[in-house]
Amino acid sequence: MRWLREGTASLLALVDSIGDDRLRAPSLMPGWSRAHVVGHLARNAEALGRLAAWARTGVPTPMYADRQQRAAEIEASAALPAARLRAELVTTAATLDEAFAALDGAAWRAEVRSALGRAIPASEIPWLRVREVWLHAVDLDAGVRLADLPAALVDALLDDVTGTLGTRPGCPAVRLVPEDRDRTWRLGTEAGAVDVTGAATQLLGWVTGRAPETARLTLPAWL
Repeated sequence: MRWLREGTASLLALVDSIGDDRLRAPSLMPGWSRAHVVGHLARNAEALGRLAAWARTGVPTPMYADRQQRAAEIEASAALPAARLRAELVTTAATLDEAFAALDGAAWRAEVRSALGRAIPASEIPWLRVREVWLHAVDLDAGVRLADLPAALVDALLDDVTGTLGTRPGCPAVRLVPEDRDRTWRLGTEAGAVDVTGAATQLLGWVTGRAPETARLTLPAWL
């Protein structure tokens, strides 16, 4: 929750600093403007709020009906006037925070499903939002870099991403060897693993699709 609060505050300040004309300029996400990223973050807060409601009430309320709904909502949001888009980013974040505050111990233990259909405890929902606010702040290409993320958060993201990618078909055998850490991360099988070195944030950029191919290896998509 600390990472969530810090990441949200940083994101809101960053978006507030982006002029309206720059909001329509390309982001680092292929095919998306900065407005698309902001719109996605607002709609993501609503979607995660639906998971919180599911945990609290026991009534299944998926994040999205399907990928088409998600894509349509993002496109519609990106076309909103800048003032409204900024306001929605603020209000949806606040509403999500209120939804988390309404969960008790039993609700936090309740099982819900992520957008990919993975069964998770509700206690994992804040982490899903942490990933969004920090990584998409970088994607806005407005001054925040992966190197600006807290070191412990970078490690937690590497845990998450490598754990997911390692189960994907066609994932190459890789050992991530950060030059600024005293540990490593693995993808795929141990046999024949290729060592990939660099700063932890550089490796995070690669495994999340935010850096060029490394060691001539192509990874499956993370999300």
